Amino acid sequence: MQGSETKYRIRGSILGLITIFVVWKTFSFILKNPALPSPELVAYVIVANSRALLVHLISSLLRVAYSITLAFSLAFPIGILSRENKFDRFFMPFIYLLYPIPHIVLLPIYILIFGIGDLSKVALIATILFFQIVVTTRDASRQISDYYIYSILSLGASKFDVYKHVVIPASLPRILTAIRISIGTAIAVLFFAESFATNLGLGYVILDSWGRANFGLMYASMVLLALLGFSLYIFLEKIEKRICRWI
Repeated sequence: MQGSETKYRIRGSILGLITIFVVWKTFSFILKNPALPSPELVAYVIVANSRALLVHLISSLLRVAYSITLAFSLAFPIGILSRENKFDRFFMPFIYLLYPIPHIVLLPIYILIFGIGDLSKVALIATILFFQIVVTTRDASRQISDYYIYSILSLGASKFDVYKHVVIPASLPRILTAIRISIGTAIAVLFFAESFATNLGLGYVILDSWGRANFGLMYASMVLLALLGFSLYIFLEKIEKRICRWI
């Protein structure tokens, strides 16, 4: 069953790639505009500039990885412990008050506080992902039926056992799904963050090549940024299937 599902998804991915290539090639041929180079030209640019683009790709990857790790390490315990009513009444009003704020506008403040290095960019991405993860984690932990808790308590379990064997395993699928969904947000914010005070990262290359009308390099960086997001999504999906084998 799992093998057939994997084959179906591979076929779907290949079909999707072929569709994108055909549509891209068609529009490039019809418009004949330098602002829309052909996919073959973009592929050639990626190969020809592979070393330089690899450096930018690794820089972007590290920023996203650090951001997700930081956001998860803070959001997970807060969201899980929000099952405790006292903790939830104290902490969550601040979360819901700050959640609707467009946190992307904090980049200038983060640059002033943390400097123009990677820390300000990682902090910005982590801040935005933190609220997405903590709200999902909180809702997942509080929606667990009390009957599951009573069942394990009747066996003499401690509160630590309740969290270890019931709350965390029951919440993990939704938490990991929230992280996978937040990948798209992380990539979008990464592009914005890398457009300020840096000379490394795919976002920087996109804006720099756009300003120099180097459309081949611009599209090459866009393709790599899309592949970065897709790869992280698949990677987290594999982790979810390995950790949450019961779903």
